[in-house]
Amino acid sequence: MNPISSIIQLLFNKKNRKTEQEKKLIRKEIKAQKLELSENERKNEALSVFRKIELLPEFKSADSIFMYWSLPDELPTHEIISKWMAEKFIILPTIKGDKLVLKRFISTDNLIQRTLGIWEPDLTETYTGKIDLIIVPGVAFDRKKNRLGRGKGYYDRFFKNNKAFRIGVGFDCQLLDSIPIDRFDKKMDLIITKSNTIQ
Repeated sequence: MNPISSIIQLLFNKKNRKTEQEKKLIRKEIKAQKLELSENERKNEALSVFRKIELLPEFKSADSIFMYWSLPDELPTHEIISKWMAEKFIILPTIKGDKLVLKRFISTDNLIQRTLGIWEPDLTETYTGKIDLIIVPGVAFDRKKNRLGRGKGYYDRFFKNNKAFRIGVGFDCQLLDSIPIDRFDKKMDLIITKSNTIQ
């Protein structure tokens, strides 16, 4: 490697380290803020978010929707999934290695808790068909439609090969003016919280 390339690589590595440090700090701060939310506040914010989503043409026209079965610290999705499972083809992520593998949601009786505490459909068949809409969790979002995840990169790798309309959802406290990003981070098409719609 020539001297100029070495300097560029050094600067790139320093920038990456700084970005990762900033991301860790944001994850810590958002985690603390979410802990302050009561169960009623969580449910009310989710109700407001999904009321907005249900009015969107992208939702109304979608036959297949890729969502997430919410963890305790995420915007709750259990009720919205149960509400629409008879009318929409609901798909949930499962984790295999460093990839998201998709499986159809059939019922709560068919969920099993696996990697990272995520509840996944207990099916052998994977879903490889069309996805009309993606509803995405995140640790934080910003007003430029950037998303900060948990740091594993599952969704960003998945987005490289799937161009369906993406809606990032979260609590009001998860929307920031700006978040640090790197070249692998993928933007949302729309971000919705209780008090904000970023498009």
